[in-house]
Amino acid sequence: MDFSQVNSIQELFKAGGVVLILLICLSVYSLSLMIERFFKYRRTINKSRKLMSFIRKTVSTEGLGPKIFDACRVKGYSNTPAARLTLNLLKSEKKNLAELNEVSNTIIDWEAAQLSRKLSALATLASTTPFIGLFGTVLGVMRAFSDLSLASGAGASAVAKGISEALINTAAGLFVAVPALIAYNYFLSKVNFFTKDMEYLAQELIAAKTNENSKPINVTKKPVYEVIK
Repeated sequence: MDFSQVNSIQELFKAGGVVLILLICLSVYSLSLMIERFFKYRRTINKSRKLMSFIRKTVSTEGLGPKIFDACRVKGYSNTPAARLTLNLLKSEKKNLAELNEVSNTIIDWEAAQLSRKLSALATLASTTPFIGLFGTVLGVMRAFSDLSLASGAGASAVAKGISEALINTAAGLFVAVPALIAYNYFLSKVNFFTKDMEYLAQELIAAKTNENSKPINVTKKPVYEVIK
């Protein structure tokens, strides 16, 4: 077994110190957030958009009816933002356009907040980890100049190694911050676009509800699990 790589890693941790260990822990936490949000959004947003597409098609061809309620109760789709928005709007006793808009805005704001609630952690990591790395670098430079004062006549060679090791923390801070910032902007854009989709759906449902002249909707009918396949 080649121990040269192990020795270099040990030296790396020794050079970075506690700050480097902290940055590695933050990197793992950041990666876990990215993975969790990715699968959460892929599952939730994709299913919601599929359901919204079905609802729009049904409203345009058949109007409001039991079929929409059935779709919102299908297993795997009933716990999506689109289903909650649709059911709350259609079951609302509000008839006035302004009141229905207020109901939809409240629901959409809540759903957007739920989807965005972990993105603030990514934003915090992106903004703070470079400063944590810089703090470790400053400590390393201070230590290097302290070594220089003790090594009389050694010149720049006495601090060169210390400064290069200190810069490890700066690099580590950027290594954590850049992916976190990219992921934050990517996920935020997905939430914003999805929020707009929900707003459009809400307006279509409100328009259909305010203009609905058909028979009352049967909301107690058992769901037909094949309606959106």
